[in-house]
Amino acid sequence: MAGSVAVIGAGPGGLAAARWLLSQGFEPTIFERAPMLGGQWTGLGDVSGVWPTMHTNTSGITTAFSDLEPENDLVYPPARDILDYLYRYAEMFGLVSRIRFGTRVELLSRDNAGWLVGHAGTTERFEKVVVATGRFQSPAIPAVSGLDTFAGSAGVISTYQYRGHEPYCGKRVLVAGGAISALEIAADVAQLGATRVVVAQRRQRYVLPKFAAGVPSGHRMFTRYGTLANECLPGAEVDRQLKEIVVEAGGSPEQYGAPAPDPSLFAAGVTLSQQYLPLVAEGLITVRPWMESVANSTVTFAHGNVEEFDGIVFGTGFDLHLPYLSEEIRAIVDLDAVHLDADRYTFHPDLPGLAFVGMWDQSGGYFVPLELQARWIAYTWGGAIPATSEVVQRSAVDAYRSRRGMSQRTRMNLTALTFARAAGVEPNLLNWPHLRRALLFGPLTPSCFRLDGPDALPDAPARFARDAAAFGAIASNDLTDREQKYWSLVQSAMADELSPEEPSS
Repeated sequence: MAGSVAVIGAGPGGLAAARWLLSQGFEPTIFERAPMLGGQWTGLGDVSGVWPTMHTNTSGITTAFSDLEPENDLVYPPARDILDYLYRYAEMFGLVSRIRFGTRVELLSRDNAGWLVGHAGTTERFEKVVVATGRFQSPAIPAVSGLDTFAGSAGVISTYQYRGHEPYCGKRVLVAGGAISALEIAADVAQLGATRVVVAQRRQRYVLPKFAAGVPSGHRMFTRYGTLANECLPGAEVDRQLKEIVVEAGGSPEQYGAPAPDPSLFAAGVTLSQQYLPLVAEGLITVRPWMESVANSTVTFAHGNVEEFDGIVFGTGFDLHLPYLSEEIRAIVDLDAVHLDADRYTFHPDLPGLAFVGMWDQSGGYFVPLELQARWIAYTWGGAIPATSEVVQRSAVDAYRSRRGMSQRTRMNLTALTFARAAGVEPNLLNWPHLRRALLFGPLTPSCFRLDGPDALPDAPARFARDAAAFGAIASNDLTDREQKYWSLVQSAMADELSPEEPSS
């Protein structure tokens, strides 16, 4: 039966979880350490890595939930618009009155009667708990010999602490790392007054611009077809297809004067940035190999380059940081700086009544998969769908554990379809023949996950057709020659999987 649920965190994941728990009859109480909701999108220095002039790197229609559309048509809205959106969402579902602002959870534990949430010397009991404090709160700064001696006037920070270009005007800046925040900040300071900008990286990634032929790149990269291909085709073929999209959209880094990446996109990795490679081509950003050592303001790079800097900015990822979990819970999920054992990032069979939200590392936007994960949790606990069996959960945890030590980064479309299937809301192609192309090769907008299953909406088909048609030729139901070729490969692979084995002679 529905009952009390503690939701820890009032960012996008916590708000979505509370909204869908309410729909299933639960009574959520949201604990938020900050004085306002929004998580990363608040821009507050101690809880957010968002800087004032930052814009989203995912399109507006995919940086939203299925119940509430953005107020404007900006393709890449500013961060302040996303914060306003989250306030409207919270007000729409009566969530604000359920948030305990300025309340830091100090201990989450359990006893035989339920879950215990400790804060400010008080302990409260709940029937269930959702942990939604975010994956990107604790910057990971790699060990570099002599880093503690750095004496440049602008100091050493992580991208999480970056609040604008002003401290770097007239300065020599080293940005370490190759992920989105590193490249965006390097481009920011290079264009806004730094005298020299160097990017140090362990390996050269492919770089995908935000737009290609007027289409947001995430709409091309993160599709349902891409998920099916990942499941059905050899890894080398998926690698080839993704690289084809990336190189056609923005070329290869060596064409701009950056180092050549590994021929395999999977081995090299890919980062989204509109301005970075053109600035390399113009000489406003210089690329170096990784740092070997630091001495005062001097940095020595691999292969012997030596240079002086006034500031260093590390964009080298985040550690998974959940300090309030009890020792028992930490041991069960085997928590470390990278890993958390759970069935599809969500449930653990030895922790019934506890769910995690948003604790995976991915490329692409989080809003769509966060909502789908929240629906899965709420539907499971509310009885709208059958709970996953213990056998399946343990098998999923074992599969995750077998991948420890390998990269855990995933892609938005893979995560979204995982949660959509778990929640029973993956759209059925047979039900929507006129939307076939959009459902396969169009953007994974929130509206496409309100077509089928629990909480399907009558206006979802029209909304999805409009969202998909907003960019490119998705409005046409005819696949392009390339799309038809790719889709045929997947259909053939799926047919082979379903075919009975030939009897041995």
